[in-house]
Amino acid sequence: MKVFRTVAALAVSASTLFALAETPTPPTPSTWKADLLTWRAHHEQGLASPNGWLTLVGLDWLKPGDNAIGSAADNRLQLEGVAPAHLGVIALDGTTIRLKPPAGGFPAGLKVNDAPATETTLSDDASGHPTAVSIGSISFYVIHRGDRYAVRVKDAQAPTLVNFHGLHWYEANPKYIVNARWVPYHPHQTLHVPSIVGTINEMEAPGEADFTLDGQTVKLVPVIEGPGDKELFFIVRDATSGKTSYGAARFLYTGFPDHGLDQPGTLTIDFNRLQNPPCAYTPYATCPLPPPQNRLAVALPVGEEKYSH
Repeated sequence: MKVFRTVAALAVSASTLFALAETPTPPTPSTWKADLLTWRAHHEQGLASPNGWLTLVGLDWLKPGDNAIGSAADNRLQLEGVAPAHLGVIALDGTTIRLKPPAGGFPAGLKVNDAPATETTLSDDASGHPTAVSIGSISFYVIHRGDRYAVRVKDAQAPTLVNFHGLHWYEANPKYIVNARWVPYHPHQTLHVPSIVGTINEMEAPGEADFTLDGQTVKLVPVIEGPGDKELFFIVRDATSGKTSYGAARFLYTGFPDHGLDQPGTLTIDFNRLQNPPCAYTPYATCPLPPPQNRLAVALPVGEEKYSH
């Protein structure tokens, strides 16, 4: 399940523009720089989209039982911005989550998946199709992290989006395109990947990528975010982290090795496509932290620099 990469999970699948824009194409001498600049532009467009990470304005963990939501002070989940005083009640019963009307019924204009609101069961983001609840510029959906559930709130008029003025990048450098040796794991391993909010996620690790950079031997272990994915997900911390790049980690997506996941082969990794995780832009994301194998002593001064809020 793709729980870290999706930008817009409200009424669409994880394969939105932002997700599509992050799948690198194999570099060639004639097109590498142009392709990289196009990828950067798509990355920024995804962030600045009406459903992008810059629209996040809330993350509230659900407790068992009824969780009233709205802008009034007597709600357990309080919404900021222009929202009804009492929007509804989110009832958590084990793994079942239902949206129920508040006293007096659902407010006018409230929609569930773009239809007038009725009492209904809510799907979380682990399903790939989370139920979107919206009114005006405010929307929310349920996310599943470890054994916990939370409500992620977005506002299409969020100050973080309205005041967005672009990203900062290191200079592109082809030195940081490496052809790594792919060493498959038989069987695939399961990594217990911690997140910035304290949850643990079990993620499939199909092998490791080994290469030499600046005279140092480097081993990186990618994971696969969801069944059927056709790309590898690297969570990396390097010697620039916390200095000129985001402190916790950066993300990188690549295609599969040339002979597939289960055979030895070669994997091309372009570190110029390192990107900040959503937590670099908003405190309401739940980003994974790098496993110990991916905390590098070598510097990677390419890709996205530290974000200036």
